[in-house]
Amino acid sequence: TSLEGHLAALRGGIGMNMREMNQVLEVNSDDMDVRAQAGVTRKQLNSYIRDTGLMFTVDPGADASLGGMASTRASGTNTVKYGGMRDNVLGITAVLANGEVMHTGSRARKSSTGYDLKNLLIGAEGTLGIITELNIRLVGQPAAVSSAVCEFATLADAVNCTMAVIQTGIPVARVELMDALSCAAVNKYSKMELKELPTLFFEFHGSQASVEEQAQQTGEIAESFGASGFKWSSDAQQRGKLWEARHHAYWAAIALRGLPNLRGMPTDAAVPISRLADCVIESDADLQEVTQRTGLVGPLVGHVGDGNFHYCLAIDVTNPDEIHEAKAFSQRLAERAIRMGGTCSGEHGVGYGKLKYLEMEHGAAAVGVMRSIKAAMDPHNILNPGKMGSPIE
Repeated sequence: TSLEGHLAALRGGIGMNMREMNQVLEVNSDDMDVRAQAGVTRKQLNSYIRDTGLMFTVDPGADASLGGMASTRASGTNTVKYGGMRDNVLGITAVLANGEVMHTGSRARKSSTGYDLKNLLIGAEGTLGIITELNIRLVGQPAAVSSAVCEFATLADAVNCTMAVIQTGIPVARVELMDALSCAAVNKYSKMELKELPTLFFEFHGSQASVEEQAQQTGEIAESFGASGFKWSSDAQQRGKLWEARHHAYWAAIALRGLPNLRGMPTDAAVPISRLADCVIESDADLQEVTQRTGLVGPLVGHVGDGNFHYCLAIDVTNPDEIHEAKAFSQRLAERAIRMGGTCSGEHGVGYGKLKYLEMEHGAAAVGVMRSIKAAMDPHNILNPGKMGSPIE
């Protein structure tokens, strides 16, 4: 997404667009993996392999490229069940700063040989090499899929319900949270008819019997937290409309204020599931105070099954005070997440927007090791200079 300025050429330079490297090179149905070039997008890949009964599961919302998703260690709405890119890439081919081609990983599902160079490149944001090919893990398409929606009186009830579902061990495929303001924004933008209350959206994958059992167990837990209207359905069209509206939440948040010159500034905190309620409730009180004082709004959405949530701050870019308030709130949120044992960036990466938090989150020793690795692999600092691992100037 480059929401943190991953692609910004801070020192000038050449931008490389990999979109023409868009070939699926090899499908191994029996082994449930695929080899593809970096410019292949997730929708293109899933369309290509549809008839094999397999699917690629990482869904960050946008129709992102595999290379970009690996470079930013992307995840998304169904990470709670299937994991993110770190969990679904078996191997990578990359061109290094000196022009050498490096192959990392293998098609085997496990290996205990050598340094883990594959995962070193995943999330490196182009600072250590240029990804050209990937071996991707696939999974079987579920026999049955159902979704459920329920509303809560308070945000705390919705978050605590999520924690209980996860801790109970129900293998949900997706758990998405939208606060009342986000539901109002989506209703207006996507012509939906959601109740404007804190709302959880669930999706269940498996056999017909297991999906029904998961939905029933989740419904019982939701009701214990005061949920109303818990209803689940296997209707694919209804489910598709629901997730499409959720994926448009960013644009809905911007449209909600109805003002010119608005831009979205998404935040991206993630915390251990046991601290999710604390972080969300504290952050929500913080933002409400900002809203009352300045008029700045930020609907909340979250992949709360893995402790990740976002505010989309709708900012008037001609108003310096709003920009200042938004940046200050984002900083407090990042620091709060780190203080609670989490991260300032669950899935949006570092770019240059989150560079200042790296030492706070990882410590000086770890950041020093990152710089040493960068210096060893890119001694002339030609790959995305000024970002992760670059020397301090």
